Amino acid sequence: MWSQANGQKPLMFTNSDEAVINKKLPKELLLRIFSFLDVVTLCRCAQVSRSWNVLALDGSNWQRIDLFDFQRDIEGRVVENISKRCGGFLRKLSLRGCLGVGDSALRTFAQNCKNIELLSLNGCTKITDSTCNSLSKFCPKLKHLDLASCTSITNLSLKALSEGCPNLEQLNISWCDQVTKDGIQALVRSCPGLKGLFLKGCTQLEDEALKHIGAHCPELVTLNLQTCSQITDEGLITICRGCHRLQSLCVSGCANITDAILHALGQNCPRLRILEVARCSQLTDVGFTTLARNCHELEKMDLEECVQITDGTLIQLSIHCPRLQVLSLSHCELITDDGIRHLGSGPCAHDRLEVIELDNCPLITDASLEHLKTCHSLDRIELYDCQQITRAGIKRLRTHLPNIKVHAYFAPVTPPPSVGGSRQRFCRCCVLL
Repeated sequence: MWSQANGQKPLMFTNSDEAVINKKLPKELLLRIFSFLDVVTLCRCAQVSRSWNVLALDGSNWQRIDLFDFQRDIEGRVVENISKRCGGFLRKLSLRGCLGVGDSALRTFAQNCKNIELLSLNGCTKITDSTCNSLSKFCPKLKHLDLASCTSITNLSLKALSEGCPNLEQLNISWCDQVTKDGIQALVRSCPGLKGLFLKGCTQLEDEALKHIGAHCPELVTLNLQTCSQITDEGLITICRGCHRLQSLCVSGCANITDAILHALGQNCPRLRILEVARCSQLTDVGFTTLARNCHELEKMDLEECVQITDGTLIQLSIHCPRLQVLSLSHCELITDDGIRHLGSGPCAHDRLEVIELDNCPLITDASLEHLKTCHSLDRIELYDCQQITRAGIKRLRTHLPNIKVHAYFAPVTPPPSVGGSRQRFCRCCVLL
């Protein structure tokens, strides 16, 4: 406690004070209280007294650690010290963005923390296949592993994990662009319980890799293949046929896919909730009609730059997808007010729809805003470069939905010529609502 009057240094608890606390609260209860504290608070408590030091640094209080807020300061020795302190108690550790942590520290960590279940090394760019070898050797209970942006990771890591971590349920190797079908094949054959695979930016993956996933991952719920530009309908259809529990699929930037994928999803994956197909310009109303009529649990759809879709897609979604919450139609230039009218009168409109993105939809007018005014859950609408939308239309929408966030852009108006030689000042800046 600081003495405000004289600025004296803080005083430690006296032995008598500690005795009272220890008598009133048994160790088990104090440990339970300490278990709710974050890392910083635990360290502060450890400085209060000897007895609190013992309690605060008890391994049972260090089961979940997130060091993201201290990423610039975390070096290998810190991770080693934590692992020695926590030992077998540690279940979850996030080192996301800790650039100073390398293979050596993680080997010590793996040796000491053999019960780890969730480990995030997202952005730890120093690590190599050696770390996955260590995890394979010492951490058989590992379930969730995030290696996103660890660009030195290769197929050898996936083969190691397949040998030592059979309980793996979720793996993120986004942007690990050295991984190929051989690594995926080894992984999925030995980890049949995989539920989440994040392969964003793994540009070497082809249909052959997807066929292995479809054949060996019946429990798969989430799959992200964004910008895996070599994949085609052939591989994705295998996924749909083998992964009937699929709830979230991202294939944005996979320009080769066609309506065949939407038909396969509709026929095989009725639990689908999230579909991201941005920049898949070959998709049409025909495919989305099949999808909507079979996947009634859809909640989020990203259809940005699906340039062939028309109001027909919105009509089908409005009829068959009552749970729709987020819908992106940016750069879908054939969408008109009539499609928004159907959407605004559909079952999702009043209580579900939260976000709609209409950037660069040139046929959209203020009439669309009128159709959306009864969407009471609508939180955000994007209207950049919708040239027929006016400030007046936005103002009318806000009278019905006062808390809505409207993102719109209006080009600056050229000021009128000055009268009588006096110079008038006009702001030429864009207006952002």
